[in-house]
Amino acid sequence: MAYVAQDRPRIGWIGAGRMGSQLAARLLDAGHDVAVYNRTRSKAEPLTEKGATIVSRPADLADRDVVFTMVSASPDLEAVTTGPGGVLTSPDAAPGVLIDSSTVSPQMSALIRSESANRGTDFLAAPVSGNPKVIAAGKLTVAVSGSHEVFGQVEPLLALLGRGVTYVGKDDVARLVKIAHNVFLGVVTQSLAEITVLAEKGGVSRAAFLEFLNDSVMGSVYTRYKSPALVNLDFTPTFTMPLLRKDLDLGLSAARELEVPMPLAAATAQLVAGAIGAGRVEEDFAALILEQARNSGITLTPPERARGRRSVTAGMTC
Repeated sequence: MAYVAQDRPRIGWIGAGRMGSQLAARLLDAGHDVAVYNRTRSKAEPLTEKGATIVSRPADLADRDVVFTMVSASPDLEAVTTGPGGVLTSPDAAPGVLIDSSTVSPQMSALIRSESANRGTDFLAAPVSGNPKVIAAGKLTVAVSGSHEVFGQVEPLLALLGRGVTYVGKDDVARLVKIAHNVFLGVVTQSLAEITVLAEKGGVSRAAFLEFLNDSVMGSVYTRYKSPALVNLDFTPTFTMPLLRKDLDLGLSAARELEVPMPLAAATAQLVAGAIGAGRVEEDFAALILEQARNSGITLTPPERARGRRSVTAGMTC
C-alpha cells in the first residue's frame, strides 16, 4: 500500500482540457496543493490564478501523493505515464496513487495498472460522466475500480469532483461501465434526433415536440439538457463526434470480446462515422440531428425569436 490517507495530500493533475481544468479547479477551490501538467502549457496557466503550480513534464509530478490523469485517448495516457518524461518514469520517485479519469480501453488500463504496480504506485480507474456544464453544476459522477482499500483512502478527494462516486469493482471494470454509458449516450442521442426530425417533417416544431416529450414519462434530465441545442441548433461542443466514435468503437470491441450482440450500437456507430465523413468534427455530437434531417430531405433552421418574448427553450434546461 503506497499511499496513506491524509487531510491535505499533495496532488498532481495531468490534462487541463475542457474537463480537466474545471476538475482541477474544484480541488484548488477546496484548498488542495495542486501541480498541473498539460501538453499545451497555455491551457493550464489560468489555473495559476487559483494557486496551481504548472510543471513542464509529467515526471515532475512523480513525488506527489496522488496524481490524476485526464487525457483524450489510450495513446495519450501511455505517453504521459510510461512514455519519455512520463509520471511513472522518474528514477527518484513515484506517486502514491495514480487515478486515471480518461476514457481508454481496458487493455491500456491494465497495462498502466501493471506499470504502476512495478513502481509501487496504487492505480484506480476512475472515468467520469459529465461535461463542463455538468461540472460547473456540481453534478459530475464517477465510477471507480481497483483496490477497495485505496478507494476508501481517496474517496474524499473524488467526492470533491461532483455529486456521485460509485465503487464498481476490482481491476479495470470501471472502464466498461464508462464505455457502456457512452454507448448509451450515442444511441439515445441518435434516437432523439430521429424522433425529433420525424415530428418536424410532420409539421410539429422541435420546440413543441421536445416540450411535450420532456413533460412526459419519457422525458429525462438528459433530454431536457439537450433540448436547447436541438431547438436552437447550437452545437457549441461539449463532446465531439470523433470522441463519441472512439467510445462506440471501444464498446463494440468489448461486445465482440464478450460475445454480446449490440445491433443498435453498431448502427449508431455507422451514423456517427457518416457525420464525421460529412465534416462534423468540431461540433457537439448533438449535430447528429442535422445529418438525420439531411437524410430525411429537410433543412432545419433556428427558430425566430421575437424581441422581448420568452425563449422557445425556456424551462427546458435542467
